[in-house]
Amino acid sequence: MALKQCLAGIAEQHLTDNRDQSMDRLPSGVYFESYEKDMAVVQTNGRWLLLVSFLAFLFLLPLSGNERILAVLNAAAISTIAALGLNILTGMCGQISLGHAAFVCVGAYVSAILTTRLGLPFWAGLIIAPFAAGCVGIAFGLPSLRVKGFYLIMATLAAQIILVNFLPYQLGELTAADTGLPVNPPQIGGIVLDTEGKIYYLMVGLAALMTFFSKNIARTKVGRAFVAIRDRDLAATVLGVPVYRYKLLAFFIGCFYAGLAGALFAHYTRIVTPEFFSIDMSILYLGMIIVGGMGRTAGSVIGAVFFTCLTELTNALAPLISESVPYLERSVFTFLNLAIPAILIAIFMIYEPRGLFHRWEIMKAYFQWWPYSKVT
Repeated sequence: MALKQCLAGIAEQHLTDNRDQSMDRLPSGVYFESYEKDMAVVQTNGRWLLLVSFLAFLFLLPLSGNERILAVLNAAAISTIAALGLNILTGMCGQISLGHAAFVCVGAYVSAILTTRLGLPFWAGLIIAPFAAGCVGIAFGLPSLRVKGFYLIMATLAAQIILVNFLPYQLGELTAADTGLPVNPPQIGGIVLDTEGKIYYLMVGLAALMTFFSKNIARTKVGRAFVAIRDRDLAATVLGVPVYRYKLLAFFIGCFYAGLAGALFAHYTRIVTPEFFSIDMSILYLGMIIVGGMGRTAGSVIGAVFFTCLTELTNALAPLISESVPYLERSVFTFLNLAIPAILIAIFMIYEPRGLFHRWEIMKAYFQWWPYSKVT
């Protein structure tokens, strides 16, 4: 027995020495020593370097002087903010909305009326418009307390009809719905942001800030309550989650984002008309979070950038197609602008329902584990 214990002790010591030597020679893997580091948004020095490099690239991009690229990025920033709001409402909380463009319309008109009709400064409209859209969102979110699914879709579709197709025309003199309400360009202090390069930092800066807030909402008690309601609202109620309160909060936050996007859109385009906020835009916002990755903050950003670039590409190819096939009517190109996104949404729902961000995660995991495993 003594000999057996002695041999076991020698073997254990040998394994310990070999393990210590191998760890000294071949440090590998990424591990975290605390819960805070494991839950951090940016976990490693390499990712911090990539993030800082990307932000520096965005900051220096206006120096290139390419107005077209800046215009695409400005439009993508507005779409990103709106898509993030819909992702919080639909992707996180599971409250399907088919009238998101209507709340963007509310933000655009509130900011335009405050700055154009009442003479308030730009920053005042930028602050008030999101809160106004959030309050309107709560009003139209009240049916979510009793209905869900198809019936909730009809309620949000009613918001689209009332807020875009009916109300602006009833307030004709105030909204100038028939001719369009002209809006002044953004002005901060004595600086008028009347070019793509000048307004770029405002658009991209606010988009980055709202992305940061959206990412952290998903990591809080509120975000976990949203996910619980989305997965199973009855189980969330049993666990003590005040479902009705959080549903209304989701509508407020989602429409707050939409109102901010609408305020930026109004001052960026310098004119507001109901035609900008049709049901097509609501479907397009829904397509952004589906294609990008529903329920994921980064997915909303990817989807917004993807569809903005797709629209720009379609507009760039339209003259070439017109020269090649001159007998096509102009309405064909309008049809393509609607048909191509719809086809892509259908394809992603069938073949990649978790969106582009999921495909990015698979690719990233493959390179992290290569050559030890094959990720599928």
